[in-house]
Amino acid sequence: MNQTNRAHPHAVTELCEEGGRLYASALRTGRIARGEAESAPCLLEFALLRPDPDDADWLRPVPPSVALAQRLNAVEREIAEHRRLSIELSDAFEPFMTLSTQTITSTDWVTVLEGNEQINAALDLATGSCQTEVLTIQPSDRERFSERSLLKGLERDRPLIERGVRIRTLYQHTARYSPEKLAYVAQLADGKVEYRTIDEVVERLIVCDETVAFIPTRDDQQVALELRHPGLVRYLVKLFEFMWGRAVPLSAGAPYETTQGGITEVQRSIAKLLVEGHVDEAIARRLGMNVRTCRAHIAKLATALGSGSRAQLGFLIAQSEILNEDQPAAGGADHP
Repeated sequence: MNQTNRAHPHAVTELCEEGGRLYASALRTGRIARGEAESAPCLLEFALLRPDPDDADWLRPVPPSVALAQRLNAVEREIAEHRRLSIELSDAFEPFMTLSTQTITSTDWVTVLEGNEQINAALDLATGSCQTEVLTIQPSDRERFSERSLLKGLERDRPLIERGVRIRTLYQHTARYSPEKLAYVAQLADGKVEYRTIDEVVERLIVCDETVAFIPTRDDQQVALELRHPGLVRYLVKLFEFMWGRAVPLSAGAPYETTQGGITEVQRSIAKLLVEGHVDEAIARRLGMNVRTCRAHIAKLATALGSGSRAQLGFLIAQSEILNEDQPAAGGADHP
């Protein structure tokens, strides 16, 4: 068993292919033979299977909702253990933050932060002293929302909420179909926390009390800028408010409604980027979806417009009315 376990060195958020297949089979049939489950010991390790009380040769699946709750409870316990340390660190650095604000010079408006450790330390310091509001823009991750990132996010946001700080977060529409993000949002459901989604966002952004902002400078998120210039921060806040006004509350229905011409809102967003000359990979990245999904929408768009080629599709989009912002919406819903 130990030898097999070493062949499955993964977290529950990265369930192996065999484990996922067997767990899904067990959920469909209600149980699975113990011998069959030996090829995926991770299912027992993560408590996704439990012994059948009526037959020792069989295992029964733990419902996904129960397994998720168990994992989130473990995250909550770890947050509680670190909360006191976080408060102590905030109290220790708060006097220096005040001194830094009073003596800041023109050369201190922009600070380059390199590496996760330095970036997270600066974010923890800024959020630890935040008193009023945090604004965040979070594009959809191209990698899965990890258990570690969930813990870090809850660890940083929970104390803010307890201090009465308002949090507004902007996601892409595709976040509505991410169970991990929805579970994270559910953990912070509160009147002081608001989530909205929009078809396209530019890049990550965090602003604390309209005094300090953080933006990445590389796609790998390993270098970020800490901005304290009042003019730059005000500009970023205005950019956020502009996008926030166009966004849809996460609690509302799916935003991908079909227009009168049979084109969904997401396909209209894709059409706009196609006309601007973007390739499939760039469109998928900007809209927070994978390339296969993006190409499926392009194919539907071509069918709806009667296009026989990519070049003709661009011409037909430009000649059509689908990019008209005033075009009314009707009909059902679609999703990426």
